[in-house]
Amino acid sequence: MCAGASWSLQRGRPLGKSGLRWLKIHLANLYAGGVDKLSYDGRISFTENHLDDIFDSADRPLEGQRWWLGAEDPFQCLAVCINLSEALRSPSSETAISHTPVHQDGSCNGLQHYAALGRDKLGAAAVNLVGGGKPADVYSGIAARVLDIMRRDAEIDPEINPNSMHAKLLVDQVDRKLVKQTVMTSVYGVTYIGARDQIKRRLKERCIIADVPQLYSAACYAAKTTLTALEEMFEGARGIMAWLGECAKVIASENQPVQWTTPFGLPVVQPYRQLGRQLIKTSLQVLSLQRETDKVMVRRQRTAFPPNFVHSLDGSHMMMTAVACKEAGLNFAGVHDSYWTHACDVDEMNRILREKFVELYETPILENLLESFQSSFPDLKFPPLPERGDFDLRDVLQSTYFFN
Repeated sequence: MCAGASWSLQRGRPLGKSGLRWLKIHLANLYAGGVDKLSYDGRISFTENHLDDIFDSADRPLEGQRWWLGAEDPFQCLAVCINLSEALRSPSSETAISHTPVHQDGSCNGLQHYAALGRDKLGAAAVNLVGGGKPADVYSGIAARVLDIMRRDAEIDPEINPNSMHAKLLVDQVDRKLVKQTVMTSVYGVTYIGARDQIKRRLKERCIIADVPQLYSAACYAAKTTLTALEEMFEGARGIMAWLGECAKVIASENQPVQWTTPFGLPVVQPYRQLGRQLIKTSLQVLSLQRETDKVMVRRQRTAFPPNFVHSLDGSHMMMTAVACKEAGLNFAGVHDSYWTHACDVDEMNRILREKFVELYETPILENLLESFQSSFPDLKFPPLPERGDFDLRDVLQSTYFFN
């Protein structure tokens, strides 16, 4: 956890004019079940339509209807039910004290960073870097593309396209849950084999294919289709991943670890080295100990660099936000791409985190990285920078659901 200003549940803050609204939105987010994909107005309506359940949960958490147990995060939901009930019953909700940390979460945050790096318009729209009436759901977007591909394949004669049989079998099974894990791990360089195994597990859970070889073949087809849809929607991200991987390969092939400095100034070195054995003979036995050798793992250096580099960028964004929140007098805490503050300060934190994201990506990050590689390894030849689009970063400042 990162704290820009020390978080303490003892430091309650009055809800103020906007705090009650954010507390209602936060409760809907915690209840989830698709509610967190609604517009803010939709989430507020959900909470207001369940006020009786909320009061009952707060007053009789164990003896009552126990509505809170149906939430995706039940104990956090119960805590907000209690806080919200106190506020609504107080003479003035604006002066009611709230200790609850309200979360604002990124939308598939790794892909948000890739879209910003590549100035990718299509990818930016898919992960809420641009405004909209309701939050875009990248998982549903990929599922829709997969469904389109499968519907086309299903119409083709199986003798012409063997995938037609798999498409007909799977066309009614495509939803966000089927592709979600693969989309999430695409940021970490998921391979075709990894995607196949992920989707195979989802299909196995649904018990629609009893024949093991047929299940395997269907998972192979679904994985290829999902990766194709990802490449179409996030072409810029795939190009940057490939470029980062090639740079890492060039360096690691010289038996050097990949290292860089984050925009926040933190030096990073990838530690992946091959393991060797050291035999120690005693009068009683021979012990075999593992130890690191001086030889780097070229493949591991290459595959790990894109996700590690992007993680260093999202960490930089979080630290920039934390420092700015501290300077603004806000209590702040964060875990990865989930930023927290008191309900009354969510609007201010939202402004800060958007401004810091734009500030981060207005710097020539990839250019600086390439320059550092060329400076450290002047005799090596690195691939040219990947092509980038014309997405306007400042659109993020007006994106309601960038973090939500």
